[in-house]
Amino acid sequence: MSSNSIAAPRSNSAQSPKYKRNKASHSSFEMIAWLFMRLSGVVLIVLIFGHLFVNLMVGEGIHAIDFGFVAGKWSDPFWQIWDLAMLWLAMLHGSNGVRTIINDYAERDGTRMTLKAVLYVASTVIIVLGTLVIFTFDPCPPGAVIDLPSFCTVP
Repeated sequence: MSSNSIAAPRSNSAQSPKYKRNKASHSSFEMIAWLFMRLSGVVLIVLIFGHLFVNLMVGEGIHAIDFGFVAGKWSDPFWQIWDLAMLWLAMLHGSNGVRTIINDYAERDGTRMTLKAVLYVASTVIIVLGTLVIFTFDPCPPGAVIDLPSFCTVP
């Protein structure tokens, strides 16, 4: 055989196996999760910059943030819903991102399942506790000796 001979083309089937999709388990969950990440990211940008603007730029800025400031904000249902949306979207957005990382890097099924279970429990606990704090927060508890801010009513 001379050095000028041309080798026959090799079949690619041995070098790169075809991707096989299992149509029986095909669902749109990953597409919905991908879309949620994009949409929640845009909404979070608006919520976070609105939060920062009101807390840091309006009024006396950072020097005005104290218990009374937060209590005054949370006495208004608009700010309760705003902060609730920010909490829920941030936790769900972050949890979805960590879920994706776990799926990408956890090699064993048991490890993947355990990590995702811990993630889901932690996210649920934070969402539930945060929601309870926002809606059960009482800045003016009965019988407390405090200077009553303008949002507290004297009985």
